[in-house]
Amino acid sequence: MIETKGLRKTYGSTVAVHGLDLQVEKGDIFGFIGPNGAGKTSTIKMLATLMPPSGGEARIDGMSVATDAHRVRRVIGYMPDFFGVYEEMRVDEYLEFFAAAYGIARRERPRIVRDILDLVDLSHKKADIIGSLSRGTQQRLGLARVLVHDPKVLLLDEPASGLDPRARVEIRELIRELGKMGKTVLISSHILPELGDLCNKVAIIEHGKMVYTGSVAEVVRQAAVGRVVLVRTRDRLEEAQKLLQGHALVEGVQPEAGTLRATLRDREACISFIPELLVKAGLQVVFLREEELNLEDAFMRLTRGVVS
Repeated sequence: MIETKGLRKTYGSTVAVHGLDLQVEKGDIFGFIGPNGAGKTSTIKMLATLMPPSGGEARIDGMSVATDAHRVRRVIGYMPDFFGVYEEMRVDEYLEFFAAAYGIARRERPRIVRDILDLVDLSHKKADIIGSLSRGTQQRLGLARVLVHDPKVLLLDEPASGLDPRARVEIRELIRELGKMGKTVLISSHILPELGDLCNKVAIIEHGKMVYTGSVAEVVRQAAVGRVVLVRTRDRLEEAQKLLQGHALVEGVQPEAGTLRATLRDREACISFIPELLVKAGLQVVFLREEELNLEDAFMRLTRGVVS
């Protein structure tokens, strides 16, 4: 549904996007993540036909964003991280205005606006003045706006930016519902734990280049540099550290806030040897757990060069 090959964007001598190859399938909820300045917004703006690529190509639903921009705009809904609203308009007037801009027949607009307000749970706000709405409610209205023409593809640039936890949950659940409706969603965000729960695939970019792309499980697996076990004893932590460091299956041990972080040489090794070793030495084990990486851990490792 979204495909780029060698996509490139330069601003003078600065290269913002450097030969990006991206593949988003129909129905994906695709997380697009990277540090500030990585090229995420530039990529999304090119996909949204708001600025031309400097090189390479990008296609949405088989159509070129460079040579077929008008048709591409009919199948996409673009929500920037900061968007302007007409603060003096009513919520329903705002959506009807954009429905008209997309050429939707006048007789169809009230039904479409009503259905979209139901979808984003804003029916009770339809007569409210936009300027009186909270930031979270305005974000939901912004998402409603990009749905008025029933696009196949949604390009969402930091849709939860600046929202409180409750509003972020509401936006996340709405995006999940859109995925169930068959929409293809490309979403950039810095709230990585939430992307890990929401997306079926992710791409990580840094300095305009692809670092990794695949399922969340695959990217976490790629970032793993060894099997790590967290262990804590009631006392004699230094003794426990020396015992573990002397074991053939242990590559290294680091103390962290009263807990030992032991990296094993063999990812398939059974960790039962750890409590056996410590208990045999007269130590009391009060905590033992294998460390599990999440998307945020993987992001930190992959973008800092820990894993190439």
